Amino acid sequence: MTDLNTSPLTAADLDPAEFNAADLAALGEGHIAYVRSIRSDEVMRLFPQAPQLTPGLDLFALLSASGAPILLADSREVILANAAEHDLFPLSLH
Repeated sequence: MTDLNTSPLTAADLDPAEFNAADLAALGEGHIAYVRSIRSDEVMRLFPQAPQLTPGLDLFALLSASGAPILLADSREVILANAAEHDLFPLSLH
């Protein structure tokens, strides 16, 4: 078993120049998901495989930490239940 590193983080540990886009996109992947309201007119951009929807509907999307689409629903409660079922911590985007 390895020892827990109890040293505090330093500014060098958090240097933004050391992060690349892939590192930032992967933060929270598999643990955090984003809930976003979306109009049916925008669905094809995030969910290209979705069927044609009636324009003007208010829907909700569940997106992974990296922005990958997970689920589309007409109810925020359905989105939150799905996130909980998959052990994801949901955050709202406005």
